[in-house]
Amino acid sequence: MLLAIETGNTNVKFALLDGLEVKGRWRIATDARKTADEYAVWLNQLLKLEGFARSDVDTVVISTVVPRALHNLSMLARKYFDVEPMVAGQPPLDWGIALKVDEPQNLGADRALNAIAAQELAPGGDKIVISFGTATTVDHVGSDGAYHGGIIAPGINLSLDALVNATAQLPRIAITAPEDDDVIGRTTKSQMLIGIYWGYVSMVEGLISRMKKQIGKPAKVIATGGLAPLFQQHAHLFDHIESDLTLRGLALLHRGRKG
Repeated sequence: MLLAIETGNTNVKFALLDGLEVKGRWRIATDARKTADEYAVWLNQLLKLEGFARSDVDTVVISTVVPRALHNLSMLARKYFDVEPMVAGQPPLDWGIALKVDEPQNLGADRALNAIAAQELAPGGDKIVISFGTATTVDHVGSDGAYHGGIIAPGINLSLDALVNATAQLPRIAITAPEDDDVIGRTTKSQMLIGIYWGYVSMVEGLISRMKKQIGKPAKVIATGGLAPLFQQHAHLFDHIESDLTLRGLALLHRGRKG
């Protein structure tokens, strides 16, 4: 089976896949200093809990937006799974899609993988792919499957952290969906929640609208990231939510190489 490792700015996600079917998934906080041995002890325990063994893994594919983490994850593959890892975006796993931007070498691996997965989910038309993570990205994938560019905005947790850390009296709150559509808060916490939630919804709505206008054709909106269902609950912004979009992209990239 394939062990897909997706390294983001906040978490490293590990998933065991049989084809495109996710058999198990686990995550740990991103720490570029974590050694291959530390990853192995943690992951070996979780594999056993799910009824798997290290010997079930015959391929390791890694994507990362944290270059410093790549060395130790590669050592994990070599030392504990006895395989040479493949890295998304590097031979033999070149993207296989056109990156129609001015600086393709600077495109985050996650965004390229999301484009690959979005094209497989909705072939034949334009797509807008929104990923809610440390940053929120909004990307255009053309009907040809090419990546045409996008938008980077602060993630909602970053926005909340900035608000709390820069003020003396505002409390830290959990990001949840409001109970109703009321936008006039009567407590400090409710006012903060309204501002964060509906403010963010308004930003995403506006960016989708502007991008659709520029594309000039119908475009399906595909969302990924843990907060996507939260925004869909009241705002219904997306045509499709795929929580494993980036991992799916990794599996498709590997499958494409195999032919």
